[in-house]
Amino acid sequence: MWTQFWPVLRIYNFSGCSIHNVLILRCFKCIALGASLTVLDYFCALVWMDTVTPNLTRTLLSLFQEVDRIITQMMRAADYLGWDVTELRPVLKDMMTAIDVDDSGTVTLEEWLKGGMNNAPLLVLLGLKMTEKDGQHIWTMKHFNKPTYCSVCESMLLGLGKQGLSCNCCKYIVHSQCANKNPEPCARTFVKSKQEIGVRNTMIAFNFPLVYVYFLLFCFFKRHDECVLRGLSNCDCGPLKDHILPPWAIYAVSKIVPVPRTHPLLVFVNPKSGGKQGERVLRKFQYLLNPRQVYNLSDGGPAPGLHFFRNLCDYRILVCGGDGTVGWLLDALDKENLQVNPSVAVLPLGTGNDLARCLRWGGGYDGSDLKEIMKEIEGSELVPMDRWSIQVIPNDPHEAGDPVPNEIINNYFSIGVDASIAHRFHSMREKHPQRFNSRMKNKLKYFEFATSETLSSSCKRLKDCLTIECCGKPLDLTRVSLEGIAVLNIPSMHGGSNLWGESKKSDGVAGLEQSEVITDPEALKIVSQDISDKRLEVVGLEGVIEMGQIYTGLKSAGHRLAQTSQITIRTSKAFPMQIDGEPWMQPPCTIHITHKNQASMLMAPPTKPSSFFHLK
Repeated sequence: MWTQFWPVLRIYNFSGCSIHNVLILRCFKCIALGASLTVLDYFCALVWMDTVTPNLTRTLLSLFQEVDRIITQMMRAADYLGWDVTELRPVLKDMMTAIDVDDSGTVTLEEWLKGGMNNAPLLVLLGLKMTEKDGQHIWTMKHFNKPTYCSVCESMLLGLGKQGLSCNCCKYIVHSQCANKNPEPCARTFVKSKQEIGVRNTMIAFNFPLVYVYFLLFCFFKRHDECVLRGLSNCDCGPLKDHILPPWAIYAVSKIVPVPRTHPLLVFVNPKSGGKQGERVLRKFQYLLNPRQVYNLSDGGPAPGLHFFRNLCDYRILVCGGDGTVGWLLDALDKENLQVNPSVAVLPLGTGNDLARCLRWGGGYDGSDLKEIMKEIEGSELVPMDRWSIQVIPNDPHEAGDPVPNEIINNYFSIGVDASIAHRFHSMREKHPQRFNSRMKNKLKYFEFATSETLSSSCKRLKDCLTIECCGKPLDLTRVSLEGIAVLNIPSMHGGSNLWGESKKSDGVAGLEQSEVITDPEALKIVSQDISDKRLEVVGLEGVIEMGQIYTGLKSAGHRLAQTSQITIRTSKAFPMQIDGEPWMQPPCTIHITHKNQASMLMAPPTKPSSFFHLK
């Protein structure tokens, strides 16, 4: 158990109070999870640390005594971690009073273990994951903007801050102090016997003013107490039936028998994407779908969800995150070796999102109704997307360099001016993350690095230090002075820039499509991009100013150099490079890019024009 402390000890400074507060919080979490014996290992190790952090051991050993001192330490730790502690003390007071069974004013270790294991609000406050038993609520502390009533004591939830707990899955609402008073169980997510297959409704009772209302999960109907038995046999999971795996479709947690003619949706959410957007999207999908269809990528990555759906043949995947999250999932699909790869849709979170843009899912989630997005998934088009292997072989294996971030290209690869800006931005963010805590600051920093690169021209005369071969054919880089090379798989880069540009229409395109490599300038004018054609486009960039002109629309495209199915690049000096937005500094090397496979992606339906004559 002591080993769990070591990562914390390495991060925080012993001289301040930060290590003090973090260790205390970790100790509370350990006890709440029921570590009755191994928690003593913490104290033994902390005795050894007492010369470095005086009074720390005595503080921890006194935690199991006075209730007020326990609450004070928890408040300090919560405040250090940035939690909202405005109304935390009275809530903690009620919880600790409940844990103090003998009403002695002190809490023993045994009382901690017994109370902490079963105290749902305490686990929520400590940020601990609830047990994943069927029927177990997944609580979130929440503020309610309209009159809301507790479904246990039937009283209104009052207060200015977080007034109570709401279940992510069934929206059951209780006071913090009522969460442990045997509330109604959460919606079941599977059936335990074959006899239950076909039982079509899961109901949760809610307390509304003057009346009890039953909420029918999955079909989203509300019924009065006396109307609850009417029309239950007609429930078909409502408007989202094509995406939902109802409880009666899952037998004994492992065997899935979907409703005929449906396409269950497997949802992966990266809660770290888009600030707090990811966390909100995760909670919403846990409510709209069966929670067993929704996976937090922070808890084991994509593998648990893919394993659960491994025997299904006809299902879809929705990835909620940035381009890096999509690449993570596609890599996981490769490793699963599925007989039939499911099709993948994207809900873009954060900024950039070039892949989501070219698949028409947009540049970022704007908080719109997730039901509408799932309706768009129903009407989406299946599109194969090329994926490319990249092999980087250093000229001198002993020369130090950054690790190559990826072995697969989904979006683009670049070398030179744009990678230099991205690398400087990435390096500065790694050193000083506190300076990059908002989108506006990030954009200003990026503009600062771009301006600096314009003045320094660190990648000037690129042609003298680099050669490119397309299918064995050398590429002429002398026609124009270039500071950057981009190898494109999709028609979007740098958050929406189309470096290849639009192509002229011509009757001679059909013959060119059969060529493995095209380098003729006139022929390149009529060649268009296609994410399914097993071809890459090579574009040259004159510098930062040209990049800005393309992004703002003042210039239509960069310099088209080639369209090819294989690329070999040789460098004679260190260059900044990037793969799908992940930059690194690479010593002299040889780079081979070849076709790997195709991923089944879903392209959103075309957006309808919004005008007086095209009303939705």
